[in-house]
Amino acid sequence: MSQDQVTPPTVTREDIHRIDDDSFTERNICLVTGAGSGIGRATALAAAGNGLTVAATDVDEDGLEGTVDRGAELDLAGSIEPIAGDLTDDDDIERIVADAAELGDVKYLANVAGMQHIDSIDDFPMAAYDRMHQVMLRAPLYLSKLCIPHFRETEDGQGCVGNMASVHGHYVTSDKVGYNVSKFGLRGLTQSIAAEGDGEIRSFSVSTGYVQTPLVTDQLEDTAEQRGISVDEVVEDVMLGQSRVKEMMDPIDVGNLFLLGFSDLGRHLDGGDLLFDGGMTLTYE
Repeated sequence: MSQDQVTPPTVTREDIHRIDDDSFTERNICLVTGAGSGIGRATALAAAGNGLTVAATDVDEDGLEGTVDRGAELDLAGSIEPIAGDLTDDDDIERIVADAAELGDVKYLANVAGMQHIDSIDDFPMAAYDRMHQVMLRAPLYLSKLCIPHFRETEDGQGCVGNMASVHGHYVTSDKVGYNVSKFGLRGLTQSIAAEGDGEIRSFSVSTGYVQTPLVTDQLEDTAEQRGISVDEVVEDVMLGQSRVKEMMDPIDVGNLFLLGFSDLGRHLDGGDLLFDGGMTLTYE
């Protein structure tokens, strides 16, 4: 197994896909959760690279600073403003949105923050389940509830919520019940927003296979222990075994998908799911 295969890559300017969109301006705010690392960081950089002002939030203040620093190093067209906060705390969620609104017109919300716990249902600790549900399902709902009124106050009265779902929002693997339930729920939230948005407030979800993020690399040893196999076998057989594309996605690949969904190119993407899973769920031998 190549070390490059399990080491989260660094985003470069060339990695960011640029989209010509009149709404991608510094006046418009893209709120990104989980922005301290992984897909959240990449989405923040992609949004700033497309000229948006990014309200970047995470409970990890050091990670947020790392995202801000990387944005500065890349000299991106838009700025990244850190707003530290805990998505399990309603007061923090309310403050995050209020602070984002002080930066400009809140128009886009990327619900990316995630976490993982590996255990069978028999052994799954309910405290871990409750925290996962709060971060990955309840917080996206509450953030959407608070952001939608701001969307309606933008110049064109439009806005969009992008939710980070997963291949595990389509089908599941064992020992991840908290994650599986949350990702299925996020697809339900996505469709609910679309049902009530009348085409003006859009929503979409992004479902990928395994992405080279700390969330993925940090679970390798737990998964190996749970299944009684090696870390190499986890990557090659569990993560990529059913995928036709034998490599993990980079976080910026996913960040670029969020910007595609937010843009005018995604205007007919409403309640739908961008399934980029390398053929994992839709092909068979």
